[in-house]
Amino acid sequence: MAVRTHEDLAFVVGHGFTNHVRKPWVARVLERFARHGGVVALDFRGHGRSGGRSTVGGDEVHDLAAGVSLARDLGYRRVVTVGFSMGASIALRHAALHEDRPDAVAAVSSPSRWWVRETAAMRRVHWLLEQPHGRLAARALGVRLGPPWATVPESPLEVVHRIAPTPLLIVHGEDDHYFGPAHATALHRAAGGNAELWLEPGTRHAESAMTPALVDRIATWLSGASQRSASEQSRRGR
Repeated sequence: MAVRTHEDLAFVVGHGFTNHVRKPWVARVLERFARHGGVVALDFRGHGRSGGRSTVGGDEVHDLAAGVSLARDLGYRRVVTVGFSMGASIALRHAALHEDRPDAVAAVSSPSRWWVRETAAMRRVHWLLEQPHGRLAARALGVRLGPPWATVPESPLEVVHRIAPTPLLIVHGEDDHYFGPAHATALHRAAGGNAELWLEPGTRHAESAMTPALVDRIATWLSGASQRSASEQSRRGR
């Protein structure tokens, strides 16, 4: 887990499948967010320097919750979450299901449901997850996989409506080659008016597709939304 300090706002950032905080494109995104606030960036279980085994989004909500808790313990007044791909599905499920919600959440390149196979990229991912040789190949990519799900977790589409009234931003590339933009529009529709949707022309998938300008726009949106959210929660008495 990497922490960069700032006095007021913290971004808790969750990476995509097979990534970790030291990957160059992930590190570039983290450094850009650090221009706008503090950053708590974690390697999900089974990835990078974290122990354990990956559940590919199932139990990782607890990892993200630990990042949120750390940010609050460090004294940040506003804590927001932002996830990419697998990390986006985790951020959505965390904001919907966990007691300690962030002040705002952004999901970038999120799937809306499980077992997506309509793209070549996702068929390759499922080969990694489901075939013995694929699981060995995943280890070569730095991912230590746990056993298949015994109980299927709720999909982002099933729980996204529970995020309200926490501000939610859904960001998706129109040229995403893992999950088509229909995933983003389905999530936006299911959120029931609580979410803002950005469909980005010419943009592909997750961290590797992020430009400095897009990261800045996401950070600015989260900062403003979290300020309004924190003020509202203060009035209600968190």
